[in-house]
Formats: sequence, C-alpha cells, structure tokens
Amino acid sequence: MNCILLPQNAKSIRDEQQIMHIKEILKSKVGDTLTIAEINGNIGKATISEINNDEILLSNITLDKKPPKKLDLTVILALPRPKVLRRLIMDMTSLGINKLIIVNSYKSEKSYWQSPLLKRIDEFIFEGLQQAIDTVPPIIEFKKRFKPFVEDDFPLLLGKSVIAHPYASQSWKTYLDNTDTMPKILCIGAEGGWIDYEVDLLCNHGCESVSLGERILRTEAVVNVLLGGWV
Repeated sequence: MNCILLPQNAKSIRDEQQIMHIKEILKSKVGDTLTIAEINGNIGKATISEINNDEILLSNITLDKKPPKKLDLTVILALPRPKVLRRLIMDMTSLGINKLIIVNSYKSEKSYWQSPLLKRIDEFIFEGLQQAIDTVPPIIEFKKRFKPFVEDDFPLLLGKSVIAHPYASQSWKTYLDNTDTMPKILCIGAEGGWIDYEVDLLCNHGCESVSLGERILRTEAVVNVLLGGWV
C-alpha cells in the first residue's frame, strides 16, 4: 500500500484496512504526512490531524500530481483459478493496463465462474492501484461464451493482436524485433493454455501467435513477461 486511495473530496480515512496499515505498518502519528490519491483523480499529500479508532482526519490536503498514463493495451485473459485471478488483477492493475476482458475457455472449469472471489474484483483492483500509486481503474468485462466473443466482439477491438501460445513457431522476441509498434491486444490463456481450436479461431480473426520459449510457464509469469515490454 504505497498510497492511501480515497473517494473524491474525502477529508478523512475510514477504511479499516487503510487505518490498520497507517497505524501498524507505517506507524504514523498526528502531524505526519501521508501519500494519498483520489479515485479517478490526482495524487498528493495530506497531514494527519487526528487519529481515532475508526477514523483518521486529514488536513493540508494537496492533490497536484496526475496519475500515471494507462498502457494502450487490452488483455484478453482466459479465466484461471480464482486465487490466481486475484493476483493477476492486482498485477495487471499495478502495471497499468487499460482494459481486461475475462473470457471462458475450454480449460476454464465451470466452477470458476461460481467463485465468490469474482464478486470482489473491485477490491483487487483497489489493492493494485494503491500498490502502483495510481487512481484510474482498468475497465473489466466478462465474456462467458468464447466463440461468440471472438466472432462478434473481438473484431471491434482495434489494433494489432497477439496470442501467447507455447507451441507457436514465432517467438515473442522475434515478433518484437520485426515490428515498429507494440500490439494493442494480448490474449493469454489460463493454466494449461489455449487449445488448438481457440488459437486457430483467434488467429483467423487477426491474431499472431507467439511463444515465450520451450518452458511452460504459469499464467502469472506469462503476464509479467509480456507486459514487461510496455513498462
């Protein structure tokens, strides 16, 4: 938690986790300065004027720094195990992706869509924003039907697109060496990757498949390796 993210026009901190972090991790006292940010707004500083059990009052609030720019990037992610999804959303939010589309895939178990963690997406985004000192959340969409999404919605996403696939003949490095502009869409599979049908369908709609080498990587590793090209 590298900043305290607050609602717009807030003059105090009431979130239990934020209060605990300030008291127990930062060990801040009255008169100390905090890095704060306003949701969908600017970043700045504030002074602690009073500390209570359930509220921390702020003064001298200055919000004069714009948030970092979002990456011009949409990630299409096959729904992984919910616990993995939590970490991925935090990481992708911290890295600054503009949009995340979570899709069903052959290797996404049906039970994943019933997980209560899917109802806590906003919490994970919030954590990622505070980690990165950002204020603007990514757009999140869910698409439970893969084929209709690829055929109807995918063509509406403008820009070059890449699908990560361990058996692709072209490496990610070769792709980058032969292009002047970064892709605007990344398609990343869940544990076990995409099946051939899904790869073929995406490639038939304009995707280029790329490989990260012979090793089969965890989804978290693939996300961080690929997004490292933008940050």
